[in-house]
Amino acid sequence: MMNRRTLLGGAGAVAALALSGRVIPTAAAARLKAIGLQLYTVRDIFQKDPVGTLEQVARIGYREVEFGGGGYDTMDPAMLRGALDRLGLRAPSVHIGYDALLGQFDRSVAMAKTLGADTVVLPYMTDEHRTPEAWAAALPNFNRFATDLKKAGLGFAYHNHDFEFVGTGANTLYERFLKETDPALVKVELDLYWAVHAGQDPAALIDRLGRRIYAFHVKDMRADRSMAAVGQGTIDFAALFRQKGAAGVRHFYVENDQAPAPYLPDITTSFNTLRALRF
Repeated sequence: MMNRRTLLGGAGAVAALALSGRVIPTAAAARLKAIGLQLYTVRDIFQKDPVGTLEQVARIGYREVEFGGGGYDTMDPAMLRGALDRLGLRAPSVHIGYDALLGQFDRSVAMAKTLGADTVVLPYMTDEHRTPEAWAAALPNFNRFATDLKKAGLGFAYHNHDFEFVGTGANTLYERFLKETDPALVKVELDLYWAVHAGQDPAALIDRLGRRIYAFHVKDMRADRSMAAVGQGTIDFAALFRQKGAAGVRHFYVENDQAPAPYLPDITTSFNTLRALRF
């Protein structure tokens, strides 16, 4: 039974632990340490003024970016890296297409390293690769990309959309992807919007994938299933980030493929929502 003496004794013990420097567990909710932006969201303005766009992204408060779209792969990566360093931004990962990894692997590696990335993400597979036969032919290349990237000091991940989940059971492209690629080398960039759009239970998917998840793409869904800035839709991101399988995820990239011009209000809303999130 708790009385005044035991209460005071407990308080003294806590004080002693604090003075000893030992960490005292608290019930405080977790928060995101770094919020990133997938630059595909602002691809139109990035293509016209990449450095100016990065300046505006940093001014909002973002500290990580993920390169993808906007013609970044035709720009001078050293110039982009210089802008990142000056603005206090880092790019942990870059999106590089399947054909580029097949035909321009060395160039792709050099570009990723110059930008400071530690992971290459395959962002999309075009229609011709979506038949069961074409998918079966492509998956060995996923493993090869991952193996060769590891030799170069880089990780590899695959970013989903909704088409991978079409079908049932073990017959979906995503199930085949999970089964036929090396989980130690081929990681997952889980786009939560597209998983929900495909009818998946995102919480169950997160716990199933667990340590295989490299990063989340974070965009919200309105009731009509269209994309929205984070906080303007129906997805409960706090609940998803509390899932056991999300414990090791370190990168949370805001993305909105359909962000309305002038874009900055949309990505500001997403940033502010995630900055205030507790889970």
